[in-house]
Amino acid sequence: MTTAALFLILLVCMLLGMPIALALGLSSIATILFFSNDSLASIALKLFESLSEHYTLLAIPFFILSSAFLSTGGVARRIIRFAMSLVGHVRGGLAMASVMACMIFAAVSGSSPATVAAIGTIVIAGMVKAGYPESFAAGVITNAGTLGILIPPSIVMLVYAAATEVSAARMFMAGFIPGLLMGLILMVAIYIVARSRRLPTQPWQGFGEMLSSGLSAFGGLMLIVIVLGSIYGGIASPTEAAAVSAVYAYAIAVFGYRDMGPLKDVPWRREGEGTAAAAIRNLAAMTLALPRSITDPEVNKVVLDAAKVSIMLLFIIANAMLFAHVLTTERIPHHLAELIVGLGLSPWMFLVVVNLLLLAAGNFMEPSAILLIMAPILFPIAMRLGIDPIHLGIIMVVNMEIGMLTPPVGLNLFVTAGITGHSIGWVIRAAVPWLLLLLLFLVIITYVPQVSLFLPELLDKLHGY
Repeated sequence: MTTAALFLILLVCMLLGMPIALALGLSSIATILFFSNDSLASIALKLFESLSEHYTLLAIPFFILSSAFLSTGGVARRIIRFAMSLVGHVRGGLAMASVMACMIFAAVSGSSPATVAAIGTIVIAGMVKAGYPESFAAGVITNAGTLGILIPPSIVMLVYAAATEVSAARMFMAGFIPGLLMGLILMVAIYIVARSRRLPTQPWQGFGEMLSSGLSAFGGLMLIVIVLGSIYGGIASPTEAAAVSAVYAYAIAVFGYRDMGPLKDVPWRREGEGTAAAAIRNLAAMTLALPRSITDPEVNKVVLDAAKVSIMLLFIIANAMLFAHVLTTERIPHHLAELIVGLGLSPWMFLVVVNLLLLAAGNFMEPSAILLIMAPILFPIAMRLGIDPIHLGIIMVVNMEIGMLTPPVGLNLFVTAGITGHSIGWVIRAAVPWLLLLLLFLVIITYVPQVSLFLPELLDKLHGY
């Protein structure tokens, strides 16, 4: 009775068009008040505990702030230039470089819509100008942008880690090979299409441009080393590394690349200026600009936008955890686990059900909410069937990637529509051929667990676990 009431109220609220956070909170509160033996005081207590006790979730605002600084600054432009110097001369190289740029930017942002916005704004217009069909360019970027939640550090992986209490560091490590594999699949497909359609190539720019562009993008690329190196080197936890990444992204955008803030457009070295004189002038300028950068309108806007996104996401998470609390209190996951195990489903059959369920949910709900609702239900069943929790987590993340591309809530579709000025229907038609590759990739991830587990298991062996 309690289970039926909980999900029925949630469904009615969603059909009425209520925001998902309010729907989760209202259905949970109504179930506790009218159908549960739980006390009303547990509502306020659980809302407080959901964000205060999960230390891992504190990393989310920092990664969002870091992503905001890098998306607003010139990091994306420099990463694209570097990727172009590597593969731009290959047939379809501009599109392949766009995928590579998405992979690199995903490793510094942790967000799928941010990756599409930062890279797509530049490369879609560039590909059209170079002679690529606009639908081809939009489809590639919309799909490649989903790597933002698969290649670590990933905000969605942090949410799964908080919901199931698995290691966020192991989840990050598990995302490496799948992320690289998905990027490789997209690039191979691009090359095949480019050869058949005789899409244009760019001239080889030489090793000098490769070195120059690599040095130009070095400041942004160092964020990957700082975050992941500090986590796997045992120097910092994911939350501490996220805090460092936010400070570093601010410093590189304001004082390094100078794409915003009081030093915007101020060159590092002026014509005819000596090295020593330039160093002294820059040191003095940065010292004087530090207090002004804190009150700079551009910097303040970035911080405010990041705060809005963080508050929205954390509000969804708090209400989803209240929903999960009701599920746990009423032992709903336990009863479902007993039921499914009693049906005699094999692990591979259970994973088929998981994928179908998550693909359906991805059409209507935000990824973090899906994970926080479904993980407490699916996790104990997977444990009973002997499925590794890290493997289950990567399967769920890949399903969330596909959810970014399916209407009516596919965030990447809306971002690409905003960039191109076309309708959502046009973007969907452009993205569908590449979405089929993502579905093939989901099958590989689901039934070849070592793709996800190789690096975490290797890390365990190196640490002697």
